[in-house]
Amino acid sequence: MSTTVREVVVAQLRARGMTTVFGNPGSTELPMFRDFPNDFHYVLGLQESVVLGMADGYAQATGSAALVNLHSAAGVGHAMGNLFTAWRNRTPLVVTAGQQARSLLVGEPFLMNDRATELPRPYVKWSCEPARAQDVPAALARAFHVAMTPPRGPVFLSIPVDDWDRPADPGFDPNPRPLGATMRPDPYLAEALRSALDAAERPVIVVGAEVDRDHAFDEVVALAERHQARVWAAPLSPRCGFPEDHPLFAGFLPAARGPLREALTGHDLVLVLGAPAFTFHVEDEGPLLPPECSLFQVVEDADTAAWTPLGTSLVGGVRATVAEILTRSSPAPRPTPPPRERLPRVSDDVLTEALLLQTLADERPDASIVVEEAPTTRVAMQARLPFVRPESFFTCASGGLGHGMPAAVGVALARPAQPVVALLGDGSSMYSIQALWSAAREGVPVTFVVVDNGGYAALDGFAERFRISKPVGTSVTGIDYAGLARDMGCTGLTVRWPDELVSALRQAFASTVPTLLHVHVH
Repeated sequence: MSTTVREVVVAQLRARGMTTVFGNPGSTELPMFRDFPNDFHYVLGLQESVVLGMADGYAQATGSAALVNLHSAAGVGHAMGNLFTAWRNRTPLVVTAGQQARSLLVGEPFLMNDRATELPRPYVKWSCEPARAQDVPAALARAFHVAMTPPRGPVFLSIPVDDWDRPADPGFDPNPRPLGATMRPDPYLAEALRSALDAAERPVIVVGAEVDRDHAFDEVVALAERHQARVWAAPLSPRCGFPEDHPLFAGFLPAARGPLREALTGHDLVLVLGAPAFTFHVEDEGPLLPPECSLFQVVEDADTAAWTPLGTSLVGGVRATVAEILTRSSPAPRPTPPPRERLPRVSDDVLTEALLLQTLADERPDASIVVEEAPTTRVAMQARLPFVRPESFFTCASGGLGHGMPAAVGVALARPAQPVVALLGDGSSMYSIQALWSAAREGVPVTFVVVDNGGYAALDGFAERFRISKPVGTSVTGIDYAGLARDMGCTGLTVRWPDELVSALRQAFASTVPTLLHVHVH
């Protein structure tokens, strides 16, 4: 009896540990799941953007590629927002979508994706519709390797509906090949960086998401301490790359040229680790760096290094590069920079964002992970809720909304032993509210904290740059988020007053089911 394409793919996925499937199936995907294996887990999302977001969180938390199954053209279209976010997050995803039967593709059948491989571009590393059914397993093997090779990212496969029951190539081996992914920089440039860092009088380090993704947290701390260098978080970094309670931590660089240059004034060398140099959100004028300040960058993506406007870029892994520098660096003694100024605690008279974040910092379990999508609340979060461990903070690198709520579900599925907190804006929550149903269905005890300030308040503040007093379309009122949570199978609690906050948080953290706190802030 011949082995089918589906049977080989199942064996292949099992050998790679990819037995969790995130999906929202349609007619052209059903044959993929004939005789669905008992050791596989299908995580259902009620909308394709939710599916992508859950898979993104899961892949980031596991550190390995996650499998996503979408429905033809419309389903891929629904998922594009969070596919863009996965691209910016450098998240390894293998995204599959159904295609109409090959025998029908000469015409224009219903549900056909006419340009299947073009639709998800440019936000995938590789896109393929195999020429033959027998090529599907080999294409999947290539997709996994491409997704996992630095810089990591999503890939896409379009698979015709009638491929799954075709005979497989008898010569294909479903067992995975070893994947070597350690990237080391040019040794000449590494030595130039070491020499410049040792000779600098006032070096400063800027850390980005790659520090966390490359498991370089401890090495970067050791480097900063050896050189007594201030450490800034890169503008809009989506991960925690340095303990934010460390005496050398300086804070978060602004995403504007002038304020960033001012923050770096007084330093003679800037070392950017695992981040662009730099990500800006608003236009500004003037030089990138203060006078007489040089720049070195260590980044895994050659494209990012190529557009860095000045300085020296080393293309390689952060961990390998920093570890190599640590073996040979020997700087002269430097004075310890003054610590970052700490804000005084706020009073509990009024339920403000500052009080919410301060209380969340007090009450959340030590090992908890925070997934954030609350743009207006981010400043208060950075001031009041420090992250001090690797892989303890995730947010969206793209600026798109609708990622945080499903990503928290995916993180919780990947890390069942760690409490997960989703810190969400009221407006952004509505982009992917269906994720609450998936959280309830999967039984993951995520604490969803929805910060209700009555709309897209981040845009109100941003509008001032354009001298707009009140932009249109930013008011979002009259939604009972706790009621929505209850209707989807979660616990829903409403918090309107300061004296209700602590008890609500404690109830949520003690719960074994997903709980949403609808927090009205002033």
